[in-house]
Amino acid sequence: MASIYDFTVEDIKGKEVKLGKYRDKVLLIVNTASKCGFTPQYKGLEALYERLHGKGLEILGFPCNQFGGQEPGTDTEIAQFCELHYAVTFPMFAKIDVNGSDAAPLYRFLKAEAPGILGSEAIKWNFTKFLVARDGKVLARFAPTDTPEAIAADVEKAL
Repeated sequence: MASIYDFTVEDIKGKEVKLGKYRDKVLLIVNTASKCGFTPQYKGLEALYERLHGKGLEILGFPCNQFGGQEPGTDTEIAQFCELHYAVTFPMFAKIDVNGSDAAPLYRFLKAEAPGILGSEAIKWNFTKFLVARDGKVLARFAPTDTPEAIAADVEKAL
């Protein structure tokens, strides 16, 4: 895959989504979990989405159960949790793996484009974030401890 726009993923309701539909948007791609110490970041992500969506921001949430079993539910349960507890309106996708031999192709691409500390490609925990420019280039990778509020200026600069 040459571009992020070449990928097709499955949304949380089981429908295929071509990422090409997000061409010319700034993307913040996040691996999420419902039972994590970082789960309250959903609130900040939703606030960022509400504030900047009209300027071209899309936040794409990808639930993952690879870190401490903190996303054990079905896609339906995850969607209900996000809506009920955080009123999430940004797009959520089907639960995936982000590391290992079963890692989603999108995440293999993101990790190769923006390695972590010391060049490691592995995702270390839930709520790792990738910022993608309007042209599809991966601009930055943010750690789980980097809150949506802390990276807002980087997101706005990309817009």
